[in-house]
Amino acid sequence: MIGYFDYTVVLTYLSLLSATTGIIVSLSGSGHPYLGMFFLLFCGLCDAFDGKVARTKKSRTEMEKNFGIQIDSLSDLVAFGVLPACIGAAMIRISPTLFPICSNNFGNWYCIVIRFTAYAILVLYVLAALIRLAYFNVTEEERQKKEKNKVRKSYTGLPVTSSSLIFPAVMLLQFIIPIDITIVYFIVVIITGVSFLLKFEIKKPELKGILLMILVGAIEFILLIILKIHLHH
Repeated sequence: MIGYFDYTVVLTYLSLLSATTGIIVSLSGSGHPYLGMFFLLFCGLCDAFDGKVARTKKSRTEMEKNFGIQIDSLSDLVAFGVLPACIGAAMIRISPTLFPICSNNFGNWYCIVIRFTAYAILVLYVLAALIRLAYFNVTEEERQKKEKNKVRKSYTGLPVTSSSLIFPAVMLLQFIIPIDITIVYFIVVIITGVSFLLKFEIKKPELKGILLMILVGAIEFILLIILKIHLHH
């Protein structure tokens, strides 16, 4: 079999499986975009540790290292690019206010323009994530040639993995404020996508920063569950 299947790539594979499941759940007839957020949060948890786990194996060959870099970015594109876009598409489907006059009149020019704009935003967001990840791969390859085994200290542009905390936080607004937040979600999609491509430096979080982000993600996860249960009651 081609590829690698040891413990160094397990978290990356789990992230991709979680992302794919989240996409299916969000877009299926019986699914819901809020459920997709739980899978997005799990992807973020996997990403927080996949690099650290991989580096514990000191005997990795150059091919194993390069394979790890490639599958990490490919998985991130699906998890933090495609999944948030699919969640947005699912929100369009269930939104009670974004398309109030379109439910029985798909031919209306207003509906066509709004839907085209909304889907264009999602598609361009995925493109921005792709460009950001490809740029990271190229610069990381050059950096490793120069710095050998040194760990990266900063990122250029907003890392796509930040989506795992940003969008669940937006989704929490739906349970806190009594209005449909679909438009807010799309505004955040635009801001996040643009931030992927802006040329500014962000310090790479150390262990304390990673643990803090995991804590934030855990709080978001718990709040989503509590508020979802409360909403049903």
